[in-house]
Amino acid sequence: MSEGALLSVRDVAKSFVMHLRDGVVLPVVANVRFDLFPGECVVLGGPSGVGKSSILRMVYGNYAIDEGSVLVRAPESGEVRDLGAGDPRLVLAIRHNGIGYVSQFLRAVPRVSAVEIVAEPLVSRGIDRTEATARARDMLSRLNLPETLHGLPPATFSGGEKQRVNIARGFITDHPVLLLDEPTASLDAENRDVVTAMIGEKLARGTAILGIFHDQPVREAVATRTIDVSAFSARKAA
Repeated sequence: MSEGALLSVRDVAKSFVMHLRDGVVLPVVANVRFDLFPGECVVLGGPSGVGKSSILRMVYGNYAIDEGSVLVRAPESGEVRDLGAGDPRLVLAIRHNGIGYVSQFLRAVPRVSAVEIVAEPLVSRGIDRTEATARARDMLSRLNLPETLHGLPPATFSGGEKQRVNIARGFITDHPVLLLDEPTASLDAENRDVVTAMIGEKLARGTAILGIFHDQPVREAVATRTIDVSAFSARKAA
C-alpha cells in the first residue's frame, strides 16, 4: 500500500457469470490499480458501461472480486486490511468506521421517517439519539428538504427528495473514505450547488473521496484527479 494512502486498489479484476445464458462469462474490468489519499476527490471517468459503478461496489464490498486486492487503512490503528478477501465481518467493520457510500438509490425500511434514516448512522456509533436527530434535521434542512417531510417515510417522496435523504445519511458521518455514485443525478441546480459545497468541506477536512459524476459542472468543481476506467476495460480483450 502506498505511503499515506487510505485506500489502494491493486490489480483488481471482475467478471460476471450469466447463469441464464448457459454460464457465459462477461468480463468487466481487469488490472484496476490506483491509490486514494486524504483530501482528494478521484473521479472515475469513461463511457457508460465501462465498469465505473462496478469498481465502486467492489471497493465497498458489495461485489466480490475475481483477482487482486482492495487495501484499506483502519482509521484508529492504521492497520492495513484487505477488503477484497471477502470476509463479511471485515466488510461490516470497515463500513462502520472506514468507508461511507452514497449510492444512486435510497433503500429504506418502510414507515421509518426521513430524519430517523439520516440519524441512524450516528446512533449506531453511540451518539445520543436527541443529538443525532438534531444533526439529521440540520443536514436535511441544508439540503432544502422541507421540515414537513422530515417526519415522514420517504417512500412517497420525489426522486430528488429521496436522493437528498440519501446524501444527508451518507454525509452525516466522518468516514475517512467516502464513495459517491452520481450523488447529484436527481437534483436541481440549487441543490447540486449545496452538494458541491458539502463535498468541498469534506475534502478540506481530509476525507478521501472516490466518485462518479456525470454532472459535468459538479465534476469539474470537485475533481482533483480523474481515472479513465476505459484503460481497465476487460471487454476489449474478451
